[in-house]
Amino acid sequence: MAVVSTGARLHVGFQNLSLAHDRLYGGIGFGLAEPRVRVEATRADTLRCADPDVRPYAERVVEVLDVPGANVTVVEDLPRHVGLGSGTQLALATLVAVGAAYDREVDVREFAPQLGRGGRSGIGVATFQVGGFVVDAGHPTERFTTEPPADGEWRVPAVAARHDLPDDWRAVIAVPDVPAGRSGDRENESMRSVVERADASIADEIAGVVTRRLLPAAAEGDLDTFGAAITDIERRNGAWYADEQGGVFRPPVGTIVSQFGDDPAVAGVGQSSWGPTVYGLTDTAHVDRAQDAARHALDAAGVSGEVRVCALASDGARIDATPTDRVDVENR
Repeated sequence: MAVVSTGARLHVGFQNLSLAHDRLYGGIGFGLAEPRVRVEATRADTLRCADPDVRPYAERVVEVLDVPGANVTVVEDLPRHVGLGSGTQLALATLVAVGAAYDREVDVREFAPQLGRGGRSGIGVATFQVGGFVVDAGHPTERFTTEPPADGEWRVPAVAARHDLPDDWRAVIAVPDVPAGRSGDRENESMRSVVERADASIADEIAGVVTRRLLPAAAEGDLDTFGAAITDIERRNGAWYADEQGGVFRPPVGTIVSQFGDDPAVAGVGQSSWGPTVYGLTDTAHVDRAQDAARHALDAAGVSGEVRVCALASDGARIDATPTDRVDVENR
C-alpha cells in the first residue's frame, strides 16, 4: 500500500489578468500543514474507487500511468470548492499514490495538465511538491484562448519565487456555512469574462506591491509587512472580480474580511480563490485573539462556520510506503 498525505493551500490572487501585459495570471499563495488530504492506493487488476468525486481522477491516473488498475481510498479529505485547493490536492495525491503502489517515480508537473490541473495557477502543484510561500511565473498572454484548452495542452507555470515562512506564523481560516465557490464550467466562464475586461493598471499596482513589499517581507520574515501586502493584493484582485462575484469580496465574505482584518492580532486578511474561505495571518503569540476575531467576524456577517488555526507548510506531500517509511515526494 502507498499512502499520500498533503495539506491544503491558500490562493491569494494573481499578478495580472489583463491581456495588455506579456504574462497572464501568475499565482500567489502558500501551503498549509493542515487540513489535509490522505489517499491510499494498492495495485489491482481493475479500478476500485468508491468516492464519486475522486473516481474520474483515478480513472485518468490509471490511463496515463498505463497500469491495469488500483484500489483507491480517500481517508482524509478537504471541503470541496471552498478555496482550499481540494481538486488539485486530491488529483495529485491520487496520481502519486497509484504511482508509488507500482513503484513508479511520478513527475507531478508533467502529469498535472493531463488531470486538468495547473491550467491557470501553479500554486496548488507547487505547494503539493515543496510547500512554502510561492509566486509562479504565469503563462505567456499569447496562449490565452476564449475556450479552455483540452486537458494536457498546457504547462504548469514555473515557480518564480519560493520562501519558507517563519515557524511561528499561523493562518486562521474561517469557512462560513454558505454556498461553495465557483468551479468547473462556471469558473471558466467567469475567468474569461474577467480577463477580457481586466484593467491593466491594476496589474501594474500589484507588481509594485509584490516586488517592493511582499517578496522582501517573505525573505526577511516580516509578518506585519507581509500581511499588509497580502491584504493590498487581495483588494486589488477583488477589483477585477467585483462584477462577477458581487463585490471586491463575495457576499458575505466582504463583511467577514472587514471585521476580521480590523483586529490588531491579524496582520493580513483575504479570501482564498473564489471563497468562501477567509484567512487571516498571525503568529503564535496572538493566535488565540485572532481566532476569537474570526468567530466575531462570522457573527457580524450573520453566518455560522468553522474556524481553525493552521500551521504553514514548509514541505510538500509525503508518501508513506510503510507506517515508518516516510519519503518527501520531490525526492522520489
